[in-house]
Amino acid sequence: MGIGAMDSCGRCMKVSLIAINILIFISGGVALGMGTWVWVSRSFSTTLMSNNMFIASVGVVLVSGAAMMLLAVLGCCGAAKEVKCMLLTYYILMFIIFVVALVGGILQFVFREKVHSTLDREMFAAIPYYGVKHEYTRAWDDTQTFLQCCGVRSHNDWNDNVPDSCCKEVYPGKRLDCKSSPNPTTMYTDGCLEKTISFLRENAVSVGVTAIVTTIVMLLALIFSCALFVKIE
Repeated sequence: MGIGAMDSCGRCMKVSLIAINILIFISGGVALGMGTWVWVSRSFSTTLMSNNMFIASVGVVLVSGAAMMLLAVLGCCGAAKEVKCMLLTYYILMFIIFVVALVGGILQFVFREKVHSTLDREMFAAIPYYGVKHEYTRAWDDTQTFLQCCGVRSHNDWNDNVPDSCCKEVYPGKRLDCKSSPNPTTMYTDGCLEKTISFLRENAVSVGVTAIVTTIVMLLALIFSCALFVKIE
């Protein structure tokens, strides 16, 4: 059956597949953007945590988003030109990305439930490396500045070695003197543990929901591409 000879059902599948792939392209862009943002702001989560499930799952979602955008173009071309070889290639690759994205989304929710069990121990273990190893020093400074917190549970975790990043910022590069007079007006008094957990859980939910919703759209694409493949002779 050639182009123009396809029945109304086949034409409907063709148009639907093109529309779904446009939606997949947009969804892939959203997943890519969100994954990139979380990846860029990951300093404390990669260094202060020995469990890298969160970053691994973000990486999965990020790569899946980029792959989805490329596959959406292939899917549109295959549907528009009614080329069975392109549709078959599209179906196989989309199925692989579907499974990968689904796993990435599930890992985010698993991480959300497990983050509290090990994070406090890992953060306490990272304190002695402050000022000794650059990556730990930067991670602590980034965490305390970004989340406006100090220490794991409080500034007392630092003993007599309170970092400058515990002092409140007046503006970027200028901080109050909190070492000579530590008090709530000059120092961040909240511990970083609970703030870090809240931050990671919020990101895990956002990325996880994005991944799950995207896989639902991809499932529709798989169904329509398979149906269109059968319709084309």
